[in-house]
Amino acid sequence: MTSAPVREPRQHRSRVTRARLLDTAVEVLAELGWLGGTVTVVAERAGVSRGAVQHHFPTREDLFTAAIDHMVTDLFARIRLDGARIPPGPEHTEAVVEALVSMFRGTLYRAALNLWAAAVQDEALRVKVVPLDRRLCAAMYDMAVDLLAADVSRPGVPAAVEATLSLARGLGVRDMLVEDEAIRRAIVRQWAGHLGSVLAGPDAS
Repeated sequence: MTSAPVREPRQHRSRVTRARLLDTAVEVLAELGWLGGTVTVVAERAGVSRGAVQHHFPTREDLFTAAIDHMVTDLFARIRLDGARIPPGPEHTEAVVEALVSMFRGTLYRAALNLWAAAVQDEALRVKVVPLDRRLCAAMYDMAVDLLAADVSRPGVPAAVEATLSLARGLGVRDMLVEDEAIRRAIVRQWAGHLGSVLAGPDAS
C-alpha cells in the first residue's frame, strides 16, 4: 500500500516564501538601488508571483523596509554573540570597535544605504524609513554600550559611543568607493585607543 504524500504545512510554506522574499529584496536593493529594485524584479528573482509578494508586503516600501529590518536584526544578534566571546584585556575595545565597523560593510549595508538615500527624496518611503532608522540606531547603541561595558553615566561616554558608530558608518561609505584595509585598520586602532581612555575615565592609571 502506497502512503499518501505528506503535504507541507501552509504556514511553513508561507514563512519560507517570506524569508526568501526578504533575502532577495536586500540583494536586489544592493545591486539595483531603489529605482531599479521593483517588486516585479524581486518577485522574478524569488520565483514567485507579484501577487504573492503583495500578499506578504502590500507596498514596495513595506517590502524593502521589512527586508532591511529583518536582516539587520539578525546581524545584531550575530554581532552580540561574537562580541560576547571577545576576551577582556587591553585589546578588548579595539576588537569591539572592529566588530561594530564590520556591520557597515557588504551587501546589507549597501542595500540599507541605497534605501536611506532614496528616502531623502521619497516622502512615502521616508515615512517608513525614519521610524525604522530610529529603532535600529537605538538598538545598535544599546548593543555597543553592552559590548564595550560602557558606563554611560560618566560624562563623555555616551558621545564617544555615538562617535564610534558614526565612524563605523563613515568607514562603510568610504569602503564602497576606495577599499583600503590598512588605512581602515589604522583608523580603528587609533580610535579604539582614544575610546579606551574615555571609557576608563580620568582616574584610570
